[in-house]
Amino acid sequence: PFAAQQNVNHSIFTRQVLPALYMLIFTVGVSLNGLAAWIFFQVPSDSALVVYLKNMVVADLLMLTSFPFKIAADFELGGWRLYLVVCRYTAVLFYSSMYVGILFMGLISMERYVKIVRHSSPLNLLQSVGFARLLALLTWSLLLLSVLPNVLLTSRPANEENARHCIQLKTPLGVQWHRWSSLCSVVLFWVTLLVLAFCYTSIAHRVYQSYRRVRQDGSDVCRKSNRSIFSILVVFFVCFVPYHVCRVPYTLSQMPESGFSPASRFLLFQLKEVTLFLSAVNVCLDPVIYFLMCRTFRESLLRKLARGERRPSLSTAQSLSNM
Repeated sequence: PFAAQQNVNHSIFTRQVLPALYMLIFTVGVSLNGLAAWIFFQVPSDSALVVYLKNMVVADLLMLTSFPFKIAADFELGGWRLYLVVCRYTAVLFYSSMYVGILFMGLISMERYVKIVRHSSPLNLLQSVGFARLLALLTWSLLLLSVLPNVLLTSRPANEENARHCIQLKTPLGVQWHRWSSLCSVVLFWVTLLVLAFCYTSIAHRVYQSYRRVRQDGSDVCRKSNRSIFSILVVFFVCFVPYHVCRVPYTLSQMPESGFSPASRFLLFQLKEVTLFLSAVNVCLDPVIYFLMCRTFRESLLRKLARGERRPSLSTAQSLSNM
């Protein structure tokens, strides 16, 4: 009965429209993040900011690798075994990459806060390259340890009936772990958002103080950092807040013992799919953050674009000289 109720959750929108939209952002995301990776990994990791941004690129590329599986499954290609792969592996990869990116956004905001507001405090450790690398390692390790059980405990025998419903593939312990990890992920997100809001407010206050003291040089620096932090806040509110508002009720509705009606399950599923898509759009917006926040990235990109514009002109001039 529960499986039958789950089947009616899908609609033309989730089976046709959303997969097509995922194909679009997959194409754009691979192009933008491929370019970002090409530029970033020619840049030395000489600051904590660059370390954090490089890890964000890796997280986005990992998330993008899960898209083709979701697209094929939503288009109902590959049979029920593809759903099994999505439930056990690629969906876990998607969510873990998303939360790694969220954590690094929080670390970036703290690093900017220390640089602009608390530049002469013990918090300067956040700007150390070695400490940034340690935090990056701890972040990936923490997420790996928290999501690995979701892979190992999605181990019940699969068949054509239950493979399409991930919760039915989980052992009883897996169901409890899924509930616990979902709650922890939501808490992690809201804590990170509070950190972002605090950093943004503090930097904005410093900008206001700089204007009042008529220190134009300092206000220029602060204004640029303020713009960078604001770009992260926009990405958070557009991409992640809607999903995390509906994630807890949706997760509860998927539990076999939940008292949600079929109509409520259907509505929550549609909302989850739409807001999850907004979270996925993050892979297309992160490169904008890199451009606004990292001067080294911006200058490298502009140099490469300038070279690309000069090459055709040079080729044309050489052709004319040979005539």
